[in-house]
Amino acid sequence: MPSVYVDTSALGRILLGAPESAAIRRDLARFDQRVSSRLLRIEIHRVALRETLVDAVEPLLADISLIPLDEGILVDAETIRPATVASLDAIHLATAVRVAEAGELDALMTYDKRLADGAREHGLTVLSPS
Repeated sequence: MPSVYVDTSALGRILLGAPESAAIRRDLARFDQRVSSRLLRIEIHRVALRETLVDAVEPLLADISLIPLDEGILVDAETIRPATVASLDAIHLATAVRVAEAGELDALMTYDKRLADGAREHGLTVLSPS
């Protein structure tokens, strides 16, 4: 069952109606499962609040399984390589790596260059549809 990890830079593009939105939706539809950190919910709500798009959030999150933040993920995020990955993206990366190590992840979708580089360093396939 193919699965993809979705980060905020990808889902945010759909929310904001970016030119890549159709390509992102198309590629997400190729996966049976879409997963992300519970952090995604916080980040996408913050974007929606700034842009007055709060009503659009729940439909976007409806098909994404959110993985709870736990102490293990937070501890892993403290030291995950590479060091260039920003703090919140380190949480996304640590979560994606955990899912991948369980054999339940086929790709990570992001538009953040540092997160993409970090994901590749951990052997993850990175998607940035356009």
